[in-house]
Amino acid sequence: MKNIDKTIDNIMKAVMALAMLSLVVGGFWQIFSRWILKDPSTFTEEFMRYMLIWSSMIGSAYCFYSDKHLALDLFKKKATGKKEKVLNIFIEAMILFFIIYVFIYGGARQAFNSTNTSPVMHIPFKVLYMILPISGIFIVLARFLKYYQNYTIMRDVRKEKN
Repeated sequence: MKNIDKTIDNIMKAVMALAMLSLVVGGFWQIFSRWILKDPSTFTEEFMRYMLIWSSMIGSAYCFYSDKHLALDLFKKKATGKKEKVLNIFIEAMILFFIIYVFIYGGARQAFNSTNTSPVMHIPFKVLYMILPISGIFIVLARFLKYYQNYTIMRDVRKEKN
């Protein structure tokens, strides 16, 4: 399981690094073409907009993977014992429902039903919209890995008590 964990971690880091590198290179080219060549590139503006969307979606998936996502834990901190366990299960179920329904199902429908292309690069919007199901799959994988890790920790704790 640690190999799968490490592989997913490396894949997401590589995709985020490539997205960020493309943003830096695109930004440099935009500035260079505007101020030095005096002929601003229209391609880089649209390209950077799409890469920003991709990098933020992969970044959010990585935050879920590393368990550093934004969380409203006002009620979570006040709950103890059984209430805390029930609340945690409810929160995780709602996260999974939202990710599966909105990101994976909704994103896939949006991507497959899209017929337009980008105005400058003439790339189908399907390519842009595919980041939703991709990041959703990464988030679901991350959550299931976390559940498995928690399960094995709890199992080991129970074995030590007996």
